[in-house]
Amino acid sequence: MSKSERPTAALRRLLADPKLTQIPGVVDAAWARVVAAEGFEAVYMTGAGTSASRLGWPDVGLLTMTEMVDNAGRIADACIAPDGRQLPLIADADTGYGGPLNVRRTIQSYERAGVAGLHIEDQSWPKRCGHLAGKAVISTADMASHIKAACDARHDQDFVVIARTDAIAVEGFNAGLERAHAYREAGADVLFIEAMTSEEQLAEACRQFPDTPLL
Repeated sequence: MSKSERPTAALRRLLADPKLTQIPGVVDAAWARVVAAEGFEAVYMTGAGTSASRLGWPDVGLLTMTEMVDNAGRIADACIAPDGRQLPLIADADTGYGGPLNVRRTIQSYERAGVAGLHIEDQSWPKRCGHLAGKAVISTADMASHIKAACDARHDQDFVVIARTDAIAVEGFNAGLERAHAYREAGADVLFIEAMTSEEQLAEACRQFPDTPLL
C-alpha cells in the first residue's frame, strides 16, 4: 500500500487477497493508534465496544447514527500507520438506522467521516449485539432493499458494503445461508454470517461462497 492509495482501495485490495486478514476491533481513536502501530493493515470499529465505552451499557440499540458516525470519524483520523499511510477503517452501522432512505443517509455520513466500509445487519430495531439473546430479524426482501440502497448511495464505488445476517440464532443455519445468498445477489461486497457455532458451519459457509469475502 502506498501513501497515496485511498483507504477504500486499500480495503478492496485486502479483500481480494486469498489469505486471511486480521482486523482488530477498537472502541476509540487511542486504540486505533495502538492497532496501527502494531502493524495491522486495517481497523474495525466495534459497535458493542462503542456502546460500552461511550455509555457504559450493552449494545442494545441505544446509540444513534450520528453518535456512531462521530466515533467512526475520530477513529478514522487516527488510523495512521507508522510510515504515514492512512489505514482503512470498517465500522459497525447497526441496521442502517431505518428504511432505505435512512440507509442512504447512513452510508453517505460514514463515507464523509472517512470510513472505508461498514456493515449493516438484518435485525429489527432496537437491535441487540449479535452475541445476545432475544434478537429479531426483518424480512429478507426488506434487508435486500437496504443493501441495494446502500450500494446506490456510495459516492466512491470502492466503499465496501458488508451485509450481516443475524438469522442463524433466530431461524436456523440454513435460513442464515439463504439470506446470505440473497444479500450477495442484492449487491453486498462482503458477507457477515453471524453466530455460526461449529467448524462444520464455518466450512459450509466457505463452500457456498467461494468467491465472496466472508467476515
